[in-house]
Amino acid sequence: MPMEVALPDRKSRPADAPAALSGLLVIDFTRVVAGPACTQTLADFGAEVIKIEQPIRGDDTRAYEHAELGGESAAFLSLNRNKRGMVLDLAVPEARDIARSLIAKADVVVENFSSHVMEKYGLDYPTVSSTNPGLIYCSISAYGRTGPFAWRSGFDPITQAESGFMSLNGFPDGPPVRTGPPIVDFATGMSACNAILLALAARQRLGRGQHVEVALFDMALALIGFSGMAYLMNGVNPARTGNSPNDSPTVGVFEASDGPLYVACANDRLYHRLVTEVLGRPDLLGDPRFATRKARWTNRTQLRGILAEIFATDRMEVWISRMNQAGVPVGRVRTVAQAFEAPEVRARDRTCRIPHPTAGAIPNIEPAITMQMTPAVVPTAAPRLGEHTAGVLRERLGYSEQEIEALRERGAFGPNDSRAQALGGTR
Repeated sequence: MPMEVALPDRKSRPADAPAALSGLLVIDFTRVVAGPACTQTLADFGAEVIKIEQPIRGDDTRAYEHAELGGESAAFLSLNRNKRGMVLDLAVPEARDIARSLIAKADVVVENFSSHVMEKYGLDYPTVSSTNPGLIYCSISAYGRTGPFAWRSGFDPITQAESGFMSLNGFPDGPPVRTGPPIVDFATGMSACNAILLALAARQRLGRGQHVEVALFDMALALIGFSGMAYLMNGVNPARTGNSPNDSPTVGVFEASDGPLYVACANDRLYHRLVTEVLGRPDLLGDPRFATRKARWTNRTQLRGILAEIFATDRMEVWISRMNQAGVPVGRVRTVAQAFEAPEVRARDRTCRIPHPTAGAIPNIEPAITMQMTPAVVPTAAPRLGEHTAGVLRERLGYSEQEIEALRERGAFGPNDSRAQALGGTR
């Protein structure tokens, strides 16, 4: 069995550092990846995010199989940091009343249910904005909340396939390949966070909130980027090019004598440095087959073969040292394990460990955003299922212990049995 990776404890945050989103209340009805990734960023920078889950099973990612510590999955822990967690069975009228009361106090609601679920429960934007006109309401879906495809459910790999995004990944002689990490989900979560922040900025000027929407399919299509733009301009369907964008002969993976390197020599200036200062082959600069970028692309098979032979003659460290000195972008092709042990990760404090109530401590990957005056908050572990239900009811809505017990008896927090209690349904 693999050994747990040793990580440093999280460094403390300056005591007087304000949080960028302090005072913002977010009610989070999201699950799986895109929605939780969005709300985690809000929580990282000071928003109070109350994550509402269904009783017993909770967010689907709680059962994901990548790894587990203290009864919690890697997927759930990585996407729900700094949130408070409560359970509500929205099929129960009293639970819907609680949800409406929380939304009435909220600045932001984020949901990624299937179409019409929030409407069925009376929690849709037209209904709840009538009593909270300043509310920012963000909907995340596969194909949008309007139009003929709004009814369709979908996931990251489906939208990668249908948008053409997947057709660009892989090698020309192989099949289309989805990305390993769910890149469309993560990009959708980032864009949803951007949409919320844009709406908050607009609220300062306009005095009211709005409904914002991000769809996985739209994001997958946008991620095609200039490949999509080129198709719209020339009508030529782009093909897979493996590790070299546009099949460039000087960008991609080359094998040194002891392992792979990724070289990004993408313009004439860098090519000049590569062949003269790194490879010691100025003849490749004057050769008319390789003198211009267009000529290099036309004769790419020959040039890539020449470069491959040269790189194979020496070790990675030699080439990396030479290219760093010459200012030619280069990197090692690492495994995940090698990446997390890399000096770039440790020097920039990208990982740490944080306390967890059942695991003792869990790994944490720091937010990728660095802010000088308003840094990320000191991280807390993702909540256990229903961990803060009673606390939210007391602190945010003023419920008494007797009222909370009555709600429990009515099933607002799920079946009133030993299993629900063991999962922390009303703490």
